[in-house]
Amino acid sequence: MARQISSQDLANRLAQGEDVRIVDVRQPWESQIATLPESTLIPLNELAQRSREIGGDPSALVVVFCHHGIRSLSVAAYLERLGYTSVLSLAGGIDAWSCEIDAAVPRY
Repeated sequence: MARQISSQDLANRLAQGEDVRIVDVRQPWESQIATLPESTLIPLNELAQRSREIGGDPSALVVVFCHHGIRSLSVAAYLERLGYTSVLSLAGGIDAWSCEIDAAVPRY
């Protein structure tokens, strides 16, 4: 099973300037409502064709997120099978981020 990262841990890593690739696996309409800065939108149903867009060193940290953290768990496991060695799913998704880190991020 894929590993998870809390919103607070991700916020701390970003604040420290850690290089984190953030991948949003929700649908475009969801991303239009709320998103995380510096994230790349690759909807789950397009991931197989677009996984190369994640790019970079496969050992670099990749954090995937969705609405509540369910879809991103399956994506993290998929990326691990593709050879990414440091993949984490955002526990609770963007909803947790909004509740715990940035209330300006709309909830839906």
